Amino acid sequence: MLQQVRSAAKYIWWFVALAFVGGFMFYEVSGLVGRQPLTPTTPVAVVNGREIRYVDWQAAVQRETESQQQRAGRSLTQDEVRQVEDAVLDQMIMDVLLEQEYRRRGIIATDDEVREYAKFAPPQWVVQSPELQTEGRFDPAKYQRFLASPAARQQGFLAGLEQYYRTEIPKQKLYDALSSGIYVTDAELWRAWRDQRDSVEATVASLEVPANLPPDNGISDGDLKAYFEAHKAEFDRTGRAVLSVLHIPRAISAADSARARAKAEALRAEILGGAKFEDVARRESADSASAVNGGSLGRGPKGRFVPTFEDAAYQLPVGQVSQPIATPFGYHLIRVDEKKGDTLDLRHILVRVQVGDSAAAAVDRKADELANLTAAGENPARFDSAAVKLGLTPVKAIALEGQPATAGNLVVPGASAWAFSGSKVGEVSELFDDENGYYVARVDSLVEGGKADFDAAKAEIRQRVTIDRAIEKLLPKAQQVAQQAAAGSLEGAAAAQGATISKTGKIARTSYVPALGQLTEAIGVAFGLPIGAISQPVKVENGVAVIRVDNYQHADSAAWAAQKEQQRDARLQMLRQQVVQQYMADLKKQAKIDDRRKAINAMARRAES
Repeated sequence: MLQQVRSAAKYIWWFVALAFVGGFMFYEVSGLVGRQPLTPTTPVAVVNGREIRYVDWQAAVQRETESQQQRAGRSLTQDEVRQVEDAVLDQMIMDVLLEQEYRRRGIIATDDEVREYAKFAPPQWVVQSPELQTEGRFDPAKYQRFLASPAARQQGFLAGLEQYYRTEIPKQKLYDALSSGIYVTDAELWRAWRDQRDSVEATVASLEVPANLPPDNGISDGDLKAYFEAHKAEFDRTGRAVLSVLHIPRAISAADSARARAKAEALRAEILGGAKFEDVARRESADSASAVNGGSLGRGPKGRFVPTFEDAAYQLPVGQVSQPIATPFGYHLIRVDEKKGDTLDLRHILVRVQVGDSAAAAVDRKADELANLTAAGENPARFDSAAVKLGLTPVKAIALEGQPATAGNLVVPGASAWAFSGSKVGEVSELFDDENGYYVARVDSLVEGGKADFDAAKAEIRQRVTIDRAIEKLLPKAQQVAQQAAAGSLEGAAAAQGATISKTGKIARTSYVPALGQLTEAIGVAFGLPIGAISQPVKVENGVAVIRVDNYQHADSAAWAAQKEQQRDARLQMLRQQVVQQYMADLKKQAKIDDRRKAINAMARRAES
């Protein structure tokens, strides 16, 4: 009984222990300990005076990375690992903030509460256990018998369950306290319904500021500072780096393509000779996600695949195996299992086009030489000399913190995560690689993300103030448009004043409209006008608009009444989530958080050089 649950619990505890010990041993034998970047007690972050140890963070990152790799069926890129690192640390920071908030509010989980929750509110991972199912559904009686059995304690299940509830019960109490006063009135529900289903059609006369308006250098520093203080949050920055990149591509030759096609033809012949398509797919397909399901891509309509693949699939009779079909991903063998209208249920086998062994070896040797010549570190001249010696032309790549670095259509794997992990201007990276080749990057400029700085944002502030003042100067002309339109037609008034006329089509209050923006004052004005009325001038993002409503369609009140209670439940849940999320964001904003990762990474790299 419950062998799978017990086995899973055992493996989870062994995995946690091994991951922690493995992480700890890495720091002991890496040579970093003793050279001061890291010790077993080095904090990766300090939250309101509470330290989060680097080794604990690394152990959690390792667990989450391996979990994601198992789900994806491949190794994560360095950029993806960086996202894992950020997410894990953010969760650990929130856990510390929650513990501090529980203490402040006196929130605890009592022994009785833990027992009651364990008996009557099992967590999802327990509910989904196959050993606790009867006829495909969770069986509370089986669960109760297992809870009372000696095995539950001996295998550590009860201890794990208690730890889970010691964390979850205080969290639920806090969330309930934060959201207990939320109530949604019928008026709010009707307003939300109307926002989505009321619609207008309008004509808009627009006067716009010139696209290349030069900054007004006559604006005083006092005006600029006043604007900055009123809009400070808008100038917070995402980190941005400009990189020089050397790329050694893995070039695909005609022979490589022919070899892949020949393999696809051989697999097709094997299937036509009696082998099951599904078995060959499991064994040979390079699409690991579908291979485990016998090559199945599921059932769906047009628009799911690249055009070449889709055209071939829709022309293929049910049950036949296609000739090799070339796409940017390689060569495909396709079999359609069912066709209903434009819906297909199909399978495929993917054979990727890969560089031949001799060419791959030559590329690998050149990449090794590049790595030796650049010698990751703080000597930018070695980057330039390596480019000359190997005949490589550096390309410029832009990296935004948290996003992969790109040079045109080329994605440079790992470079962004490296650049924002403590790198300095002039520093040269280690060798990165992916299926498209090898890369080495050098930091040419680096702007750290963070809070707005007036001096750094001064040029952008001046441009914004320039545009705002230009919009103010358009108001008198827009007023003339409104006055002339009231006496004649909006189209005639617009032509007389050089304004542009456009039609919105049918829009809701939440729609984006090119001439009016989204969720703007101008949209509100459009929904407040009677049909045929002309608005006063209203400011939009880059100019001024005068609006006439041509048609108005009201939401169906009977349809609203029929679904009101379901809407209320969904609205309450959404509002509760928003309250909790905002509260947590405020907790983090008010906390004193010292993230030391960049400094630790920079010291570690210098210790290795």
